[in-house]
Formats: sequence, C-alpha cells, structure tokens
Amino acid sequence: MKFLLALLSLAWTAAFADSTATAPSVVPQSQSKTIVFIHGLFLNNKSWEPWMQYFESKGYKCYAPAYRFHAGDPDSLRKHIDPNLGKFGFQTLVDDLAGFIDSLPEKPILIGHSLGGLLVQKLVYMGKASAGVAIDAGPPKGIFSYKWSFLKSNLPVINALKGDKPFIPTVEWFHYAFCNNMTLEETQKQFNAFVVPESRNLPRGSRGAAGYVDFAKPHAPLLFIAGEQDHIVPPSLNMKNFKAYTDKSSKIDFKEFPGRTHYICAEAKWEEVASYADGWIESLGK
Repeated sequence: MKFLLALLSLAWTAAFADSTATAPSVVPQSQSKTIVFIHGLFLNNKSWEPWMQYFESKGYKCYAPAYRFHAGDPDSLRKHIDPNLGKFGFQTLVDDLAGFIDSLPEKPILIGHSLGGLLVQKLVYMGKASAGVAIDAGPPKGIFSYKWSFLKSNLPVINALKGDKPFIPTVEWFHYAFCNNMTLEETQKQFNAFVVPESRNLPRGSRGAAGYVDFAKPHAPLLFIAGEQDHIVPPSLNMKNFKAYTDKSSKIDFKEFPGRTHYICAEAKWEEVASYADGWIESLGK
C-alpha cells in the first residue's frame, strides 16, 4: 500500500512539476478595510454571499470575483458548460486575480477557501495582500498528503487520462469530499444551489511552478483555518502547510474547528468561523 501511495505521489508531482519561480520579498502590510473573497473549486462566488454580508456589516468593502467561466447561476452553469472551461489553467487564474487586486485603491485582506486558500498564499507571497485567511487551503507546490480521503477526493479530478474534459461533480462525490457530516438529502440541496463544473487544469497547474510559494520569505500576516473532518484537504495537510512557513518575523496562526468538513464556510455554524476570522483580522490593527 505504501508503495502504491508513493507511486501516486510521484505521478502527481511528475505530471505537473515545473521549475520553481521567484518573487520579490514581501514585507508585512498594515490592516486594510477591503476584503477580497476567493472561492475554491466546484463552487463560484455565490458561495461567499453570507460572508460578504457579515463583513460588510462590520464596515468592510467586500468583493468576490468569479473565476473565468464560473460566473452565473450554478444550475445554468451545470446545464450549459462553457467550451473553454476545460483549458482554463492555474497561472491564468493567478494573473486574473492579481490584476483585479491591482485595480483596487488599497491592498486588501484576502479570504479564500480550498483552492482559494492556495490562491491566498500565492497572492500574499506576491505582495498583493495586507493579510490573508486561508480556509481548508489547497497546498502549494511540494506539499502533499498520503491520507486516503485526500487521494480518493482528488485523484478523480486530476486524472490525466481525461485530458481537458471538465470535471462534472456528482452528488455522491460532493457528499464524500465536501459534506461528509450531512445526509445525502441535505447534500443534494447544497449541490443544487452551489456546485458548478470544473477545469481539471486548475488543480493540475497548482502542482507546478504557478503553485510555488517560498516559505522562507517574509510575508503579510496569514491565518490557516482547518476543519477536523475535512476529507479533501485533511487537517493534517493544513498543519503541514502551516508548518512549512519558516520566516520568524512574519505573523502566522493556525486554528482547527472540531466537527467541521470541507464545507466549513457554508455548513451549520459557519458564523463561528467568520467571527474567528474577523477577530483575528481586527487583532492585526492593535
């Protein structure tokens, strides 16, 4: 079994490896009153609407840009898949978000979930943020997990044999990967309201140079949030990601919420997670 897992790890890395990139050093930034929410795979910016309302009530100016080919009603996106979705890659997404952030009047706080959590790390590394909150974050290049739930959730998505054909989530897959503390009936409701088709090239590309982060560079404050019962990004992987950062001059914190899954931002008691992130952000200005 260990030999099989090692082969899977090598296949994952070899398929999408690239030379490491470089970026200028990042110095910690002062607190901002602008927040950019970054959604993850299989969802779109609609999933952030309750969080935007929460933080807008706290006086923040909030944005939640959708990825290319992800904007609109999830049901419509499932029924009418954009023919360009399958070729959409991670580096293009990074460039899109960096350009959006550059158009804002101040460096924002970034809050991202899943692949959005990886994008938070990447954009913080690029010096695009005043602070970052990475929730159930996808790992940067070089960080991997051998947990079966991680492999079972992710390998069908990155399957190289599928080429550029978009990944179409099923309710059963979504239940295992995201909503494993819900009933299948409850998951179906969430699926209907929020789930979208996805480009396999987004997670694939995150394993190469576009997903590289220099963990030794000074960076803006970072908070990692993990869900104890997360299958697709298990808490041990979140902790491994968190511990990879080595610059002692940069603020970095970790919080694990018991009983929460990968659907931590939308499942019951999501307000507790938002409140914790809010308190951490507010503490940066003290």
